[in-house]
Amino acid sequence: MTAPNAQHSAPEPQFGGTPVHQRLLALAPELATEVTARLLDRLPAYHALPPEQLRGEITRQLERGIRAFADVLRTGRPPGEDELARIRESSARRADEGVPLESVVGAYHLGAQLCAARLLTAAEPADLPDIVTAQDRLLGYLRLVSCAVAAGYVQERQAALGDEQVARQALLSRLLEGGDPRAAADRAGIRLPARYVVLSLAIGPHPDESRPGVNRSVAARRKLRRLRAELERRQPDGVPLAALAADGGTVLLPTTGLFDRDALTAQLDRLARACGAPLVAAATTAPPSAVADAVQLATEIRLVAETTGRGPGLHLLDDVLLEYQLSRPGPARDTLAAILAPLTDRPELLTTLRTFLACGLDRRRTATRLLVHPNTVDYRLRRTATLTGLNPARPPDLLTLHAALTAHDTAAL
Repeated sequence: MTAPNAQHSAPEPQFGGTPVHQRLLALAPELATEVTARLLDRLPAYHALPPEQLRGEITRQLERGIRAFADVLRTGRPPGEDELARIRESSARRADEGVPLESVVGAYHLGAQLCAARLLTAAEPADLPDIVTAQDRLLGYLRLVSCAVAAGYVQERQAALGDEQVARQALLSRLLEGGDPRAAADRAGIRLPARYVVLSLAIGPHPDESRPGVNRSVAARRKLRRLRAELERRQPDGVPLAALAADGGTVLLPTTGLFDRDALTAQLDRLARACGAPLVAAATTAPPSAVADAVQLATEIRLVAETTGRGPGLHLLDDVLLEYQLSRPGPARDTLAAILAPLTDRPELLTTLRTFLACGLDRRRTATRLLVHPNTVDYRLRRTATLTGLNPARPPDLLTLHAALTAHDTAAL
């Protein structure tokens, strides 16, 4: 293992009796041109840059980097802060141009590989100690350069993502307010779709959120981060917009085709698996100009679905038409809800009636679900009939009781 200051104390390496840095400086212009050509062969991302930029800025940066490394070979000292700042700035420009980070780092390593190959052609067997010194200085140089490249690249991407997120949230806010979203879409660089699938989403807890010794807020943030990542990954029709907290929120999915319930259900299943939590979702569609009203409708559908005991999954207005209509404020709803007022102090009667209806009027299934004897179910249904004047065993009364229970359960919405 090399001692921390070994490369500083070793003499300048020489190959064939000539200082290595002199050979490298003499080869710098030629090597810079060669590395530029090899970048196009081995790192296809550089094909996206204009030819004049490759011949100009990129080649100049490469030659300057070669000269900086020659100085490291000569002195044994790492590159100075000015040189590292230049590398960070260059990397930030590549990030802004969309060149992948691995290609930016790879360019420096490719340049180092070609420089080493050219220099070693002049080395002789007696130069082995100098080869070791030169290699040590090359590896130290690459370590610092790679860190500088990563730092510049990540800083630029974070700034860009921050600006992008601000612009997206401004567009989402405009859509939710019901104003004209076109200017906000232009600022965000997003083409407005013909329609959005508007999702109102309730996100259940991840198992880690209730696990002893686990930070609940950290588990909730991880759940939400995984859901967002999956949401971004699978949107062929455009950029999704979302306002989400750990327990749910609103998602706008751009769409170019007809509403496809099966496809949306499959997507919700993927989202649920990704975040590891159950999802209750309600959906509707709307053009950008009508998103605000659609969000309100989707939220109301989801609340009705949850309140009436429907489980995780996708719920549309067609699925809860009766319950939705009965949940609307008005004298009819209040009168229906009042039918069950005598059961207010008897929650077991309400629970039994609700379960009896959910089990398709099967008293044995009801008893199994409630963990009671079937005779207990019969007794509670008789008490319900006595207190309300409506018998669950009579079809006309049953319809009224079902409506009354829906009105009762949704009265707080």
